[in-house]
Amino acid sequence: MTGFLMAMALFISLLIGLALLRVWAGPTIYDRLLGVGIVGTNAVLLLAIIGFIYGRPDGFLDLAITYAILNFVGVVAVAKFLDVRRASRGEDHQTATGAGEDG
Repeated sequence: MTGFLMAMALFISLLIGLALLRVWAGPTIYDRLLGVGIVGTNAVLLLAIIGFIYGRPDGFLDLAITYAILNFVGVVAVAKFLDVRRASRGEDHQTATGAGEDG
């Protein structure tokens, strides 16, 4: 059972790495924000799996739940900030996401 959990932890670590590539590469700020949300979600899963690997899921699950709440609030707050900033500049949604660009 521990071998399976270790394999899952490695797989989730790989997924975190791929999401970090999305954060780094973009191309828009919304893609980067989505990548940060994915990293946070995978980190919650990784914390839970680590808790079961060490045989102490109670403490690690408390940390995972706390981190999940902070991740959700943080991503929503940044998204709201970007939306308000976009609205104050008078940009429409297509311009902000790059959907209206040619090429």
